[in-house]
Amino acid sequence: MELFLLSCTSSNKYFVINADKESQKIYNLPYGLDPRHKMDVYLPPNHRQLPMVILVHGGAWKYGDKSHMRQIQQMLFLKDIPSAAINYRLVSKNTTYHQQLQDLDLALNKLKKESENGLFSPNQFILLGESAGGHLALLYGYHHPEEILKIIALSAPTDFFSQQFLQSTYSTYVLPTIEKLVGEKMNRKNPSKAFENASPIAQVSSVPTLIFQGGKDWLVSKKQGFALDSVLSEKKIPHRFIFMKNAGHVPRLHNQNLRDTVIYPEIVHWILNNSWEQNAN
Repeated sequence: MELFLLSCTSSNKYFVINADKESQKIYNLPYGLDPRHKMDVYLPPNHRQLPMVILVHGGAWKYGDKSHMRQIQQMLFLKDIPSAAINYRLVSKNTTYHQQLQDLDLALNKLKKESENGLFSPNQFILLGESAGGHLALLYGYHHPEEILKIIALSAPTDFFSQQFLQSTYSTYVLPTIEKLVGEKMNRKNPSKAFENASPIAQVSSVPTLIFQGGKDWLVSKKQGFALDSVLSEKKIPHRFIFMKNAGHVPRLHNQNLRDTVIYPEIVHWILNNSWEQNAN
């Protein structure tokens, strides 16, 4: 099997593990110029007719690493589903969600270019994001319905501007983080358009969406998942809302039974199946 990429520099090192003749795992593949522009690409056997799943890690937009998605990436690998887990620039004085969406764009362009060698289906992408990464996956996917086949969002924030959000206790402790993400201070009486633009519920498009939300999630209010479910239902966009009443934030990391019997089977079914079930709990 040919290598996924043949060039390598001392400043941008990556390495390839050939698990067998039919599969590869490529670590720290560069997709841009920033030190954070790295991805881990898993190419399992028998994957060439399946879409590439791009994994976007969480961490309140200012922390986190692609390695946090390793478990789910290995699960997809064992199901013969190709994936790429990306690092992206983290929120700082000069970085907002706009730059993070640009990084997603760079990663997709890199994968599209590499798909020309036939190792996986070109221009067939699914976004899977967790927590802050789920927010970015939703926002990017809804802005690019011509490129993204489906979106999977786990414990994702979706609303930074509605009256329901602004009047909630939840907003009082998350707004400092959201303000840094957006790059503006919030005026509660007259919130700027920037906070609406950063909210997936205000940007939905036709991309089929799978949502996971925990009922005891104290980091991302359960109302965030319900808000997106409501908008998708109103607009008749294919989606599935998995509400886990007793689950907290990112339950796949804390509840093995829920992960293995609900979350991972639902993810695999959503990736492989094109018949949509709406509003199933």
